[in-house]
Amino acid sequence: MSVHVVAFAAAVFMTIASAVATGVAAQSITAAAPDQEAQYFDDELDDLDEPRRAYRVQSPAEPNRHDRVQNPAELTAEEAAAIYNDLADDLAATYALSGDPVTAGYRDWQRFNAAPYKSMTHGRRYVNNYANEIAARYGRYEAAGRLPVGSVVAKDSFVVTDDGATGPGPLFVMEKMAESFNYVTGDWRYSMISATGELLGRTNGQGADRVEFCISCHLAVEDQDHLFFVPEEARLAPGP
Repeated sequence: MSVHVVAFAAAVFMTIASAVATGVAAQSITAAAPDQEAQYFDDELDDLDEPRRAYRVQSPAEPNRHDRVQNPAELTAEEAAAIYNDLADDLAATYALSGDPVTAGYRDWQRFNAAPYKSMTHGRRYVNNYANEIAARYGRYEAAGRLPVGSVVAKDSFVVTDDGATGPGPLFVMEKMAESFNYVTGDWRYSMISATGELLGRTNGQGADRVEFCISCHLAVEDQDHLFFVPEEARLAPGP
């Protein structure tokens, strides 16, 4: 057999072998695809079985958030307290225009911060943390545990810019509702009342989409009953 014939036969063999290998690889890829797809849908079903997890997964990469104060002032505790004392009555009166019963008496509740503090998660506004008597354990902070039905936490707010301008901010409210009210929120109802006294949004109610970002944010502390607490440098001593 000539050298040319041998070379030709070898080339044919390599071509056939390559085609067979390619076909096998293609079959392997095709066979793997349904398994990968099945795993994908299994993962999706897992999320549906865990609504809180699914809520986080479905949240956009850049979730809605509170409008930010572009040039917030840096205040001492004394300065923040003095400004709040001037604004507090007007804040409460304006929130009351919404008709929400929380607005009528929240300032008579226990306040858990020594002075207003700037909250980055509330648009860099200065805020205060109030809680009603049912929510007294809120004052234990991270040791509070799960608060009972009827607990209400209210956070009023105001704006101070670096040029000295001041103004009202929204009232943020969390109310612990009966079991099964909303699994994703841990049965908390979020409400936001504007600086002009309008109910902007409420979980399972009017404008619910406007408080969805509250849910997303508080899911980060699901293990402490969805509650954030006053920063350590601004909080009062823990309660009993």
